[in-house]
Amino acid sequence: MNVKYLIILFALILFNCSTDDDNTDQEIIISTEPSSIYFPPLTNNAEWETKSIDELSWNAAALQPLIDFLDEKNTKGFIILHEGKIVVESYLNGHTESSPWYWASAGKTLTTTVTGIAQDNGLLDIDDKVSDYIGTGWTSAAPEREDLITCKNLLSMNSGLDDSLGDSVAPENLQYIADAGTRWAYHNVYVKLQDVVSSASNQSWSNYFDQVLKSKIGMTGTWIQNGDFSTFWSRTRSMARYGLMIYAEGRWENEQIISQAFLNEAINTSQDLNQAYGYMWWLNGKSTYRLPQLQLEFPGEIIPNAPETMFCALGRDDQKIYIVPDQNLVVVRMGESADDLNFALSNFDDELWAKINALINN
Repeated sequence: MNVKYLIILFALILFNCSTDDDNTDQEIIISTEPSSIYFPPLTNNAEWETKSIDELSWNAAALQPLIDFLDEKNTKGFIILHEGKIVVESYLNGHTESSPWYWASAGKTLTTTVTGIAQDNGLLDIDDKVSDYIGTGWTSAAPEREDLITCKNLLSMNSGLDDSLGDSVAPENLQYIADAGTRWAYHNVYVKLQDVVSSASNQSWSNYFDQVLKSKIGMTGTWIQNGDFSTFWSRTRSMARYGLMIYAEGRWENEQIISQAFLNEAINTSQDLNQAYGYMWWLNGKSTYRLPQLQLEFPGEIIPNAPETMFCALGRDDQKIYIVPDQNLVVVRMGESADDLNFALSNFDDELWAKINALINN
């Protein structure tokens, strides 16, 4: 966690900054006009229609300062979509359109989406116990405590397991600290949902992922093993394809990939412990939020410079997917850490949105 960022956060507490409590109850509802959304071809990753800054009446003079900032902040790939068409696309610091990069925790939402698809297909129910699908003893908690943990708890990050024991999801690292549903903590245990999906679908996680999501929206990329869990790597345009599908209410052209009902649950507050967290999606526009590795509640929005209606996938070292439905925007950023090591949110988010605002608000 960036020291500068922590100082800012604690300063907010000291000065007792407050925000409009009405934000707490604001529900995000994606509402797009189907005919207005462009989808690139499934089989041709090089073909993608564009839209000009002049056509949108954006501030062209702000584009180069944005690109310079991205370059300075170790960015490798950056794309802004408007209604599905590319408005800005830039590759920096030795990266190209064909270069793969890791999604880190921004890829958590891939697990969310595929879990939702599996539920849509009748293979699982997120209200079921995790042990119903992968058996007992997957944690080191007492059986009666392990039995409290549902798939929805893993989606919501409130499993009650100790988050201080590292990334390994071996049973000895999954230790009880509180009853499921009573404590929010950002934890790698979410990857157990991949085992749940694999068991429920009777095929490997990667095969089911490719079948129900990747092939459906023309993504490229692969899951690469990292210890006892895997991380998704892809081109920047594949990350943009995924963001576009989510922006389009879970569909690709005329095919519904994930139900709107599940998606609307995923992009709204999933529990009463962290208002700014859905099913592994981070939510702007809330009056309070919590951060990874800290059992503290902070006042205000997670990214003050960003639109209140924005929700986002945030990954280690500043991998980003920002979605702003009412402005028809999808923004993706891949690269190395902009400043210091971080686990999801960083002060780079707010700085970047100041630059984006200068571009889009003419």
